[in-house]
Amino acid sequence: MAYRLKGKVAIVVGAGAVGPGWGNGKATAVLFAREGANVLCVDINEAAAAETAAIIADEGGEAMAFQADVTQSAQTEAMAKRCLELWGGVDILHNNVGIVEVGGPVETSEESWDRVMAVNLKSMFLTCKAVLPIMEKAGSGAIVNIGSVAGIRWLGVPYTSYAASKGGVLQFTKSVALQYAGKGVRANVILPGLMDTPMIVEPLKDAYGEGGLEKMIAARSEQCPLGRMGDAWDVAYAALFLASDEAKYVTAAELVVDGGLTAKVS
Repeated sequence: MAYRLKGKVAIVVGAGAVGPGWGNGKATAVLFAREGANVLCVDINEAAAAETAAIIADEGGEAMAFQADVTQSAQTEAMAKRCLELWGGVDILHNNVGIVEVGGPVETSEESWDRVMAVNLKSMFLTCKAVLPIMEKAGSGAIVNIGSVAGIRWLGVPYTSYAASKGGVLQFTKSVALQYAGKGVRANVILPGLMDTPMIVEPLKDAYGEGGLEKMIAARSEQCPLGRMGDAWDVAYAALFLASDEAKYVTAAELVVDGGLTAKVS
């Protein structure tokens, strides 16, 4: 183990998984800790955050669970304050929280649209609003946001609000990266493709027609040039690179992690 984040303090937002197995945020929090970071595991589900923090502690790492609804500014401010109290700074902010709700412009309710935009995009605005002053004062920091190839491509399922929110994540991240480039703070975005994580089960299990979960997994895997969906660790290792000093000259970048999906013309 290279301890690529030794001495670093990381906030991982969305560090719990919504079901059994490894979600992107859960895997990233554990990997960051394995590489030497102290990790604040933030999730709206307190038990899920605690589970991830317990995995880290069992492996000998240092982590603390923190329950927060990151669509609420008071709670993102409390998150940043807690991290300062624990470890004196914030070197890495990883925004992983996100939801999918299926529907095009006609089918999607106004409430559903607002919910997806709040969770997927407003949350990143609020966490950055809370953490950027800390990073600016320190003269360094790395922000890694999770977007999606749905923000740049049609993936065969009408989830208009999800695609729009992830497109917003791209431009939000670039704007932050360029505004803070001269202040020692980097910001980059990962664009996962079709991933096999707990998040996809409930919203997408019936989106591919009859056959339910098994058909959905088979159909998504068939779309991928590598013949399979990616997993949470594929995203976690991309996040580790962007958060580490190995990426010290990388900012405003879009790192696609999709098994070749967006390069394919079908």
